[in-house]
This record gives sequence, structure tokens and C-alpha cells, in this order.
Amino acid sequence: MTQSANKVVIFLGPPGAGKGTQAERLAREEGLIKISTGDILRDHVSRGTELGQQVRPILDAGALVPDAILIALIRDYLAGMESVRVIFDGFPRTRAQAEALDLLLEELGAPVTAVPLLEVPDELLIERIVERGRQAALRGEAARSDDTEEVARRRQEVYRKQTQPLIDYYGARGHLRPVDGVGTMDEVYGRIVAALG
Repeated sequence: MTQSANKVVIFLGPPGAGKGTQAERLAREEGLIKISTGDILRDHVSRGTELGQQVRPILDAGALVPDAILIALIRDYLAGMESVRVIFDGFPRTRAQAEALDLLLEELGAPVTAVPLLEVPDELLIERIVERGRQAALRGEAARSDDTEEVARRRQEVYRKQTQPLIDYYGARGHLRPVDGVGTMDEVYGRIVAALG
């Protein structure tokens, strides 16, 4: 495994901050693979692998997949790469997952490169999310169920409670890169690239 070519980026930021869009662009322009644990889980289930068979009843029941299984899935996925060049968006979600991921990445000789944290004021996030729902309605599409002000506010609270421990964890390890998430998509992307150095 070529250590110098390894790059591991973990995106953090509240719902509506534009993480997904920015992560997609960074993956495209930097030759990284965007990892979604949900996609990996569904792939294993559809292929009927041993892990997939373990996970299917958990997913069917709508339960959370245990950390040990998620880490095993990620290990399996990363082990097949010549060099680990990935973006995590939506994982880790807890400090325990972050610690387990760190151990795995160290084992693979591909430690975390940086953790960009997109920062956007709450009121602007709520506006963006509600506007996204409004635009969908104007196009005649069904709005996402979470594109309402009430749900958006609740999601911000949940995000803060769940993510603060991750912000503290990556901050203490020197990986956190706060990025101003207000501005055009290009402006924010430029700040992310600059923060990654």
C-alpha cells in the first residue's frame, strides 16, 4: 500500500450545510472515493455475502447496525484498495465509531488526513432546508419529509448533541478544520481545499 498516496477525509457539518455536494465535488476533483456506509451495507446484502446475511435482519427491522459490523464492512472495503483515498460523509457518527475507525486506519497505514467541519449559522440552515422543500414543490416534486422548519430545527438539535463529541475528539487530535460554509458553492469549496492544504 503506497502510504504517500493515501488520503482520508471525514466531512462533518449540520444538515443543510452542503456536505454531500461538497464531498462529491472533492471526490471527483481529488480522485477520492466517497464512502457511504449505507451503500456498502446494501451492496453486501444484495450480494448475499456473510456480512450481508448478518446485516439483512438488522436493516429489515429498522435497527442500527452495531459498530463492530460497520467497522468490519469498512475494513473489508478499504483492504481491497491499493492506496486508501476516501471521503467519509455520515460516518463516524459517534466517538466510539471514530476511535474504532482511527485504529483501523492506523492498521492500514492510512491515518486521517483532515476533518473539514462546515459551519453555517442555524437560522441560515433552517432557511436553506425550508427553501429546498419549497423549490421541490415548485418543480412538482415531493419534498423530503425533513424539509420543514419544525423537523429541521429538531435535526439541528440532534446533530449538535451527536456531533459535539466528534468535534471535540478530532479537535484534540489536531485533525479538525473549521470551514465557513456561508457563500457560493465555489467559495465554500475553495475554503475546503485551502483547509485541506
